[in-house]
Amino acid sequence: MSASTASTASTASTPSTTLRDVIGLPGTLPRLADSVLIMVDFQNTYRSGVMALEGAEEALAAGARLLAAARDAGAPVVHVVNDGGEGTPYDIRAEIGAISAEVAPHEGEPVVVKQVPNAFHATELEKTLQQLGAGPDLVIAGFMTHMCVTFTAQGAFNLGYRPTVVAEATATRTLTAPDGTLIPAAALQAASLTTIADLFAPVAPTVDSLPA
Repeated sequence: MSASTASTASTASTPSTTLRDVIGLPGTLPRLADSVLIMVDFQNTYRSGVMALEGAEEALAAGARLLAAARDAGAPVVHVVNDGGEGTPYDIRAEIGAISAEVAPHEGEPVVVKQVPNAFHATELEKTLQQLGAGPDLVIAGFMTHMCVTFTAQGAFNLGYRPTVVAEATATRTLTAPDGTLIPAAALQAASLTTIADLFAPVAPTVDSLPA
């Protein structure tokens, strides 16, 4: 092995410093009771058909536990749904686009409708959070990890909130890379959560990781 190859291998095996570390952002996970829970796109869209996600049922079950814990803690909850229009897999007027029954909103829990991955863009989400008297801490879960979860975490970060993403309550799907290579869902899931954790938000591995 050449010196340059050895150096590259050594660098690749050494954990890198995150952007959060570089700019001094904390990695502390918030108490659920002190946060607002944002449930992103837990729609039937992702449980079957063309948009079915790998691990969707397990993530949905974790989302249901997270939602129950938030309600028990008295934390405000906001549900977000993506509306793709009539006849699409994201048709919120039809069963396919409805919020899954396991995490259906309770009376009084607001539902924000979006049409792009960032749930803060051109929606009532920020206004809703202000009306709830939300502090800076937001806990985010939902579908898809590489898309709406990532960009909603980024949107929250850009607005000065302190988002946290709960990994086990998220899921994604296998995609084809531009070079034609298949990127397995597990690899995309890991890459997405790593992107989030590098700057936008600490990532809690499980629901139980959040402090009581």
